[in-house]
Amino acid sequence: MRRTLSWIAFLMVGLLVLGACVAPTPVTDAPGAPAPAAGPKTLTIAAGTDVENLDVHRVTASPSFSVLEHIYETLFYMNTEGQLEPLLAESLEPGEEENTFILKLRQGVNFSDGTPFNAEAVKMNLDYVLNPDNGSAFRFLISRIQEVEVVDDHTVKLILDSEFAPLAAHLSHGALAIVAPSEMEQGADFMANNAIGTGPYMLERWDRAESVSLVRNPNYWGDAPAIDRVVFKVVQEDGARLVEVEAGTVDVAVRVPPAEAARIDANPNVDVITTPGLRTIYIFFNVTKEPFDDVRVRQALNYAVDVEGIVNQLFDGAARVSDAPFAPPIFGYKPNEPYARDVERARALLDEAGVAEGTTLTLYHPTGRYIQDALVADAVRAQLREVGLEVELRTLEWPQYVPFVRAPAEENQVQFAMLGWGTPTMDADYALYALFHSSEHPPGFNGAFYSNPEVDRLLDEARTTTDVDTRRDLYAQALDIIWEEAPWLFLYSEVQLTAIRSNVEGFVVHPNERLIATGADIK
Repeated sequence: MRRTLSWIAFLMVGLLVLGACVAPTPVTDAPGAPAPAAGPKTLTIAAGTDVENLDVHRVTASPSFSVLEHIYETLFYMNTEGQLEPLLAESLEPGEEENTFILKLRQGVNFSDGTPFNAEAVKMNLDYVLNPDNGSAFRFLISRIQEVEVVDDHTVKLILDSEFAPLAAHLSHGALAIVAPSEMEQGADFMANNAIGTGPYMLERWDRAESVSLVRNPNYWGDAPAIDRVVFKVVQEDGARLVEVEAGTVDVAVRVPPAEAARIDANPNVDVITTPGLRTIYIFFNVTKEPFDDVRVRQALNYAVDVEGIVNQLFDGAARVSDAPFAPPIFGYKPNEPYARDVERARALLDEAGVAEGTTLTLYHPTGRYIQDALVADAVRAQLREVGLEVELRTLEWPQYVPFVRAPAEENQVQFAMLGWGTPTMDADYALYALFHSSEHPPGFNGAFYSNPEVDRLLDEARTTTDVDTRRDLYAQALDIIWEEAPWLFLYSEVQLTAIRSNVEGFVVHPNERLIATGADIK
């Protein structure tokens, strides 16, 4: 039976004041985890990719956060309805001084090694992310924080350099989860290969390129999960994941190909879950390299590719043609007219830019990371051939792909490459600042090396005002410029299709792509 999870639009209210604690299982989106049954239970998830590493402050991709957010917890949690809930923090309130905020922390929480969670731990983690020497890709989330001050064991003062509208939402991001100081003190290499958090699960083992195994944390502060052991198994091939979930050798399989969804759903032992997504798939152009340093070439490729045709042929309703660089539920969304396919206009723009017939370009794409990623890359290649461009496709596995496409300028070999970007904070700051602000060039997330002073100004102003209407207007202006200058080949937003065995209850496929086993049980 096919099930659909609805998404309630998130209403941005500036700097939130978050109330007292909620039930101590907020990550389950359920009233409470079931009591464990007799005998150990293992839930196995067939993922498409391995984790990058185990350092939650340095990983960058949703598959890594899906694993690590079972071990580590954030100060706040963005639930499946787009609402912020307290987690390790109980509240965030304005301080007495201008641009200060007070975090009240949950008491009675320990890390899985028995060391206490407290204000010193929060300060150590936020300071680590803020220190540019530590290479946290998500530093921009809290870059307005100038100082983190311990007030007492369970109170932290955040001192900012300005107003910062998305602060509370940003503190729900997995990259700002709290790592045990006892782990951090052992250095970056240790953090990359070990994991000590406050979460419902602990690391059992990581077999690279094969699986990550988690076991229940017996000292978890919240309700104990019903599942004793959770295994994230790396199965790159779509077909292989489906074979395993139908056979019952795995309980969950991610990224069901749309063409297979009805067949899999007809199996009485498997349900296909449809979850509205927050991820936009795009191909970025390196605007510092020929021929993509010419806006006419970038626009030409947008006209050359029939995105609507790709969506209709490959996704069977599980994707939406992009009319902005992020999905409609996100605050600040404003549509632009999609680039409709126009082969003659594309050829004319290429001629104007002096791009010769038969010019060869190299397109990089991952495998096993996005729905139909290899097929989409092949379709793009075929359609660009119709406007006189030859495209070589180069594929890398995900753990190697991310650092390659985000290499700094002096090492970067990319002409253009496929990526996706989800917006778990539900705010345009996250959707635009990281991808288009000039301060975020690689190794940051602005893989296009895009730089426009007016866009920088608009994005800076939008994140430092709390007036909702002003922010919307600033983002609308920025979106118009970005759409015209086309640093991306704009593609589509994904819908998530996940196959889950019918005897699995309470497993959450979050719109932000997190796979949450904490409230699950196997009947």
